[in-house]
Amino acid sequence: MENQKQRQAAYLRRSLFDQGYVDDQFIHLEELQDDANPNFVEEVVNLFYTDSARLIRNIELALENGPYDFTRLDNMMYQFKGSSSSIGAKRVKRQCCQFQEYCIAKNIEGCKNTFQGVKQEHATLKTKLESYFQMAREGSLYV
Repeated sequence: MENQKQRQAAYLRRSLFDQGYVDDQFIHLEELQDDANPNFVEEVVNLFYTDSARLIRNIELALENGPYDFTRLDNMMYQFKGSSSSIGAKRVKRQCCQFQEYCIAKNIEGCKNTFQGVKQEHATLKTKLESYFQMAREGSLYV
């Protein structure tokens, strides 16, 4: 049974890369994990989701009513993008970049629409990573 769980975890991990959800930064996080801290990657990802939930709420509030402060929106998204990059969240980062382009263009509808994409990619990645971490724990497999 454990071999099957390990294979499933390895498959889920590979699919994260193959489908473009994570990039090489995720591998760098895995390389920092060791026997002294076997859940390092999962802990870093959980910190990202805690922090990003706050950023999402702040951006949602900033997008609710005008006048819109595009500099502030861009700064918040820059922070979100940096956090996303730190865990290798490739698709989330791509949506953040698009949002920032709309900020530069002062296109509020583009910002609002793209922000929906940011939230969708963020939620999808969270679900996929949670499945991977659960399977990895069950198979005692990390990296």
